[in-house]
Amino acid sequence: MLTFTTVMEERIPRPFLLRSAAAFLAIAAVCAAVAQDATTDTDRGPSVKKLKQMSLDELMDVEVTSVSKRPEKLFETASAIQVVTGDEIRRAGATSLAEALRLASNLEVAQINSQQWAISARGFNNASANKLLVLMDGRTLYSPLHAAVFWDVQDTLLEDVDRIEVISGPGATQWGANAVNGVINITTKSAKDTQGLLVEGGGGSKLNGFGGVRYGGTFASGVHYRIYGKYFNRDSTRFGDGRDGANNWEMKQGGFRVDWDADANNLVTLQGDFYDGHVGQPGTADISVSGGNLLGRWTRTLEGKSSISLQWYSDHTHRRIPGTFAEDLDTHDIDFQHRLTLGDRHDVLWGAGYRLIDDRQHNDYPLLAFLPAHVRRQWFNVFLQDEIALVKDRLLFTSGAKLEHNFYTGYELQPSARLAWLINKEQTAWAAVSRAVRTPSRIDSEFYSPRDPPFTFLQGNPHFVSEELIAYELGYRVQFRSELSVGLALFYQDYDHLRSIERVNSATPFPIFLGNLQMGKSTGVELTADYRATDTWRLHASYTQLHLDLHSKPGSTDAAPVDTDPEHQFSLRSSLDLPGHFEFDAVYRLVARLTSSRVPAYDEVDVRLGWSPSPALEFSLVGQNLLRPSHAEFNATPSRQLIARNIYGKFTWRY
Repeated sequence: MLTFTTVMEERIPRPFLLRSAAAFLAIAAVCAAVAQDATTDTDRGPSVKKLKQMSLDELMDVEVTSVSKRPEKLFETASAIQVVTGDEIRRAGATSLAEALRLASNLEVAQINSQQWAISARGFNNASANKLLVLMDGRTLYSPLHAAVFWDVQDTLLEDVDRIEVISGPGATQWGANAVNGVINITTKSAKDTQGLLVEGGGGSKLNGFGGVRYGGTFASGVHYRIYGKYFNRDSTRFGDGRDGANNWEMKQGGFRVDWDADANNLVTLQGDFYDGHVGQPGTADISVSGGNLLGRWTRTLEGKSSISLQWYSDHTHRRIPGTFAEDLDTHDIDFQHRLTLGDRHDVLWGAGYRLIDDRQHNDYPLLAFLPAHVRRQWFNVFLQDEIALVKDRLLFTSGAKLEHNFYTGYELQPSARLAWLINKEQTAWAAVSRAVRTPSRIDSEFYSPRDPPFTFLQGNPHFVSEELIAYELGYRVQFRSELSVGLALFYQDYDHLRSIERVNSATPFPIFLGNLQMGKSTGVELTADYRATDTWRLHASYTQLHLDLHSKPGSTDAAPVDTDPEHQFSLRSSLDLPGHFEFDAVYRLVARLTSSRVPAYDEVDVRLGWSPSPALEFSLVGQNLLRPSHAEFNATPSRQLIARNIYGKFTWRY
């Protein structure tokens, strides 16, 4: 008989499981031993009071906007969504946005080296994961070069992050192409909520040194602003044989935000960021990265729930990898949205958008080229969504579609239908069916190697089409008591026209091109539980299971589809308030092996001890990856690098 235990033992050896269980029990024992004493301590700092005062009922009432592009209660959403708050990021000791995303258990997050990460949802994870849409304050972060995110340049002062909403599953009806397997929506705090001076700094064994400063003030009545700057230097990682990866990483970043509450119904926001940095690479000059962005948004509240918003942003990025490639990319985007109510039962949302990119590839090096080197491309989209109260306050049906036009495949329609059944105040069941596409990028159609003809290794494919997904989802949320809530999501996803590596001539191994001759299915379970053990001790546990079945279509010369995803992941997060203004936080994570690249299964523990002698001052000591000196998380040998234990100290001063 096949049981959960036997399946886990196939992927994770029994001694490994026993050691993992021991680590998990040790964390729980330490927390339980002090939890009772902690409940008697009432003289706490502001962040601790906030944690104590918020019940699970209040947490479930938190409003999210990523599922339907309008505010709705987390407990009532018809989607697999998790919210990571700014305070959870602080208490986890995360030092980057990529690290903070480990707190969203519906994601696969693997560190590759000092500055590269593989982040995805529901499979297809790699350094260029192209089925996950990432936004920050409404600005799209993925690159049209490869439809993925360069995580080494996605940053902000983490103290300014209000929340990160993470959807696993399609979000294309609302957000468009590339929102295939998930959406990450990072929202920063308003300038009004970041007034005064903040200074932070620290350093440690791998994070050599870091610092940041922010100041917020008021220009006039209703006009608030903030400015910030930050810096960090990270040590390089090492290969499995001990060689130095020579990829030390240094970045500087600054920015501003202005919020103008013109009146009770109008809000205007203007914000921007700029950055500059370099990353080492073996045997040649450093990689250089720089860029900046400027965003403006106007929101007007109308009668009832109606509102309109208009957003515009421009973004410039520069990246030069000596010996490989260099790119300058400019993106200009404008988006309009109108929400209105029709009668008592219809909540309608519609909008339109336009995007222009100007991409300049320098093609300076003989290894590869993007042809043509300079392109200007346009995207258009319109969308319509209607939430219908079939039974008022009990049964909500949401249907909608987005129609997009892109340069490569023309028009793409991405519809969805979602049903939420609010059984009672403690239970919600939901179901959804969606279509999403991953439209071609420049790397799919215009990538050649070597740079000059004849292209004996890789040839571009102007006939590359969109990758397609039809997804079916079921979910259930229940709050058994005021102390315990559980969420469950089941999914079945059917993929077609997936990217494959094909030979131009089946009789010779090269040249090759990128085709669409793979297909497959994925099934899985995402389970989360939040438990408030006492007023001062909270636990969050999660388990995800993913089975991905890929195969090549008839006529394909692709050797075999590559699966780079763990079948099982488990995590436990504990947040405990201690007497004397102390906080103790621990995160345990267990990841099954990556079969195709033969990355062994691993488990790790991160721990943070914080102390606030006054509301204005905080010290913390953080240990990351404490169970072993180093471990691998991604890539096959010989390119695989190890992620080392890191211990660092930090101070934060607010005035």
